[in-house]
Amino acid sequence: MGHGTNRIEDMSSPNNETAANARETVVEIHSVCLPPKKTTFQKLKKRFGDVFFPDDPLERFRNQTWRNKVILGLQSLFPIFTWGSQYDLKLFRSDVISGLTIASLAIPQGISYAKLANLPPIVGLYSSFVPPLIYSVLGSSKHLAVGPVSIASLVMGSMLSESVSPTQDSILYLKLAFTSTFFAGLFQASLGLLRLGFVIDFLSKAILVGFTAGAAVIVSLQQLKGLLGIVHFTGKMQFVPVMSSVINTRSESMRKPKLFWISAASPLASVVISTLLVYLIRDKTHAISFIGHLPKGLNPPSVNMLYFSAAHLALAIKTGIITGILSLTEGIAVGRTFASLKNYQVNGNKEMMAIGFMNMAGSCTSCYVTTGSFSRSAVNVNAGAKTAVSNIVMASAVLVTLLFLMPLFYYTPNLILAAIILTAVIGLIDYQAAYKLWKVDKFDFFTCMCSFFGVLFVSVPLGLAIAVGVSVIKILLHVTRPNTLEFGNIPGTQIYQSLKRYREASRVPGFLILAVESPLYFANCTYLQERILRWTREEENRIKENNDRNLKCIILDMTAVSSIDTSGIEAVFELRRRLEKQSLQLVLVNPVGSVMEKLHKSKIIESLGLSGLYLTVGEAVSDLSSTWKAHGQP
Repeated sequence: MGHGTNRIEDMSSPNNETAANARETVVEIHSVCLPPKKTTFQKLKKRFGDVFFPDDPLERFRNQTWRNKVILGLQSLFPIFTWGSQYDLKLFRSDVISGLTIASLAIPQGISYAKLANLPPIVGLYSSFVPPLIYSVLGSSKHLAVGPVSIASLVMGSMLSESVSPTQDSILYLKLAFTSTFFAGLFQASLGLLRLGFVIDFLSKAILVGFTAGAAVIVSLQQLKGLLGIVHFTGKMQFVPVMSSVINTRSESMRKPKLFWISAASPLASVVISTLLVYLIRDKTHAISFIGHLPKGLNPPSVNMLYFSAAHLALAIKTGIITGILSLTEGIAVGRTFASLKNYQVNGNKEMMAIGFMNMAGSCTSCYVTTGSFSRSAVNVNAGAKTAVSNIVMASAVLVTLLFLMPLFYYTPNLILAAIILTAVIGLIDYQAAYKLWKVDKFDFFTCMCSFFGVLFVSVPLGLAIAVGVSVIKILLHVTRPNTLEFGNIPGTQIYQSLKRYREASRVPGFLILAVESPLYFANCTYLQERILRWTREEENRIKENNDRNLKCIILDMTAVSSIDTSGIEAVFELRRRLEKQSLQLVLVNPVGSVMEKLHKSKIIESLGLSGLYLTVGEAVSDLSSTWKAHGQP
């Protein structure tokens, strides 16, 4: 039998010619063709391109002059060249306001997060200068505000301090911190260069909704330290330790007078006014907590402090990889969150390279691991940021502050900074999106809740990991337990659809028409085989109860079977064999190109017989029905 034929021309006897003519008067039977022949190399090349280059980055370069190719190359490597030509004064005004606002947050956050990492406070400020400049050139997010973050700071501090004392051997500790940052950046940039940005696709909309809400609650709770004037506050980020710290220190906070300046409309004005006010009343009250003295000076080079000695190299690599994963996950999750809110896309590969290169450069300029900060990014958006220039403005403000203006921030109250962060992040709890998830997809809502409660009660990275794990389980359930549907004919048409979905659809006597909505893999082939046999038993029982025409043929619609492996092919062989024992015929309908090719090479097409393969369900039913009728079969 030739593949992809209509089976009619293969019959040469007069009776067969009569049957063929009878069938031809009913419906035209089309051939099922094999895909164009390709070598193994061509198939691997296409598959490799689909996995690692789905955006086809070279497409823009085709049929372009050398000058245009250079420009496009610069835009691909440096996203700032893409939007920089359209930048105007109006955008700059918004970015200046937002950049100055997050610069006012960078100072206290840099100090506190450096302390979490057991590093000198000034290192936190250094880390708010060089990395944002590099990210603004390489990053694809318009709103991500770069700097030290609490999670990476806590992990770095705890991992390094287990082996090296930050007080007794402070120089070695500082060297290991810079070296860990270098390896974190190297690991992150490698992921981007290897085009592994698709890994970030596991951060679904449901995960981001839960992550945003959980992180917003955590960041808000952390601001209770400044809002309530608590001095001895926990450095942990989970809900229970934070609330325990608030309860245990309530008497400490109640004894202090409180200021509660909150200005969501103009956070920068709030910083300026509150700083001036605290300065004017500095001699009348000592209860207001403010930043205090910080030394002046620019980032000193630290290339000579990178530590590659065998004694602690493993510790530096391990710390770098772990903090690199955590900071990368958090940074891209935050970037994608705000990109989703502002209706644009973030390129995962470019983000990996941008964050990686800025950490590698930072390790050489006295910075420790940095990424996109949730709280600063929220304030950045709230203050009206339009492009990554806000990071440049912030870095410039930090530079000027490090050199000249450090004394001006001496009296900036921690309370106003906490209030600004609080008003920014509360609005990011999108309960409407969560409610929509509940209405549309309960499993997505469950994933959202796993992300939310994981971030709230465990940690940001582990909360994301739990939610990603739940999403993977969802994928595995769809693959291993795919839907199988029973089709019927819509009267007066050649359309066959689900009997449960379309009430007007009716069963075709003598046929059981099934559709599989999944690739046929080793992971689900046994289940599908047993499920089809169960459909067969149920159909035969229904026929006996209703005294309908005997079941003769099982039609398997393979339109949605996008691929098949050797285990799946063996399952089809076994299914055909078991059905033949019950005097039932198996017919395949519309296998896609790659599936058809594998079925042909495995010789299963020949084993199915001359009437075992059709292009549509309608043609299969019409052809087989007329054949049975021509041979006098009921």
